[in-house]
Amino acid sequence: MIIAQLSDFHARPHGCPAYGFVDTNAAIEGAVDAVLALDPAPDCVLVTGDLADCGLAEEYAIVRAELRRLPMPVYVLPGNHDRRESFALALGADYGYLPKAGFLHYTIEDFPVRLIGLDTVIAGEDGGEICAEREAWLTTRLREGQGRPTLIFMHHPPFTVGVDGMDVIPCRVSASFSALIADHPEIERVLCGHYHRPIQRRFAGTIGYVAPGTAHQVALDLRPGTENWFIMEPPAFAVHAWRLETGVVSHLQPIGDYGPRRPFVLDPAYPGKPQAAHV
Repeated sequence: MIIAQLSDFHARPHGCPAYGFVDTNAAIEGAVDAVLALDPAPDCVLVTGDLADCGLAEEYAIVRAELRRLPMPVYVLPGNHDRRESFALALGADYGYLPKAGFLHYTIEDFPVRLIGLDTVIAGEDGGEICAEREAWLTTRLREGQGRPTLIFMHHPPFTVGVDGMDVIPCRVSASFSALIADHPEIERVLCGHYHRPIQRRFAGTIGYVAPGTAHQVALDLRPGTENWFIMEPPAFAVHAWRLETGVVSHLQPIGDYGPRRPFVLDPAYPGKPQAAHV
């Protein structure tokens, strides 16, 4: 099973670049093109939040048109830049798995790996939360899986990443949340967005994975007490490949034209090259 994970589209009304500089709409088109170019094609695509920049109907129309170009199933979740009600209204007709009201959680059982989408949004806040109600919902869904391989995906990472500018806008969780995840070794990954950087860490007995943005990234700054700045580093997305014998293996795929594939042609002096047998 192959899963492409896109994140943080930040679609804007036409002619209104994000932060007055970033053409996020062109970046969404480039990301969809990159997924379409994968061979073999992914079995499904996850989009882990911030599909729109301001939750506007025009922004969701842009996202909807781009995602409709993908022939495989697409699973979307809101982020802090989305507006939950507008998100559900704009995308609900295309994605019938989205609940009609309340938190936009769902479980997908159609693949060898279960997919559990978790809505972490707190309206009007940059950070997120897995409150008692959401944790109880997740507890029930994990119990129903009876140990089947599982991916949890959400917008806000429920763990710190050692970068102060990011760790001040996390997903708040209860003291029992890590124990819940650790009690289910079938969870292959906790997949997130929000931080616009490729990040991974050990978390509660599994791997926490943050996908980069499809347009702008957050500049890496490990100095204590610093704030986030954005930078136009190469956009990318994640590709998670599952096999029974390996579990999930995650890859980072840059978006853009970096030239054709080329064969490895060894120089005659290459020290590892087999030498002709002496006669």
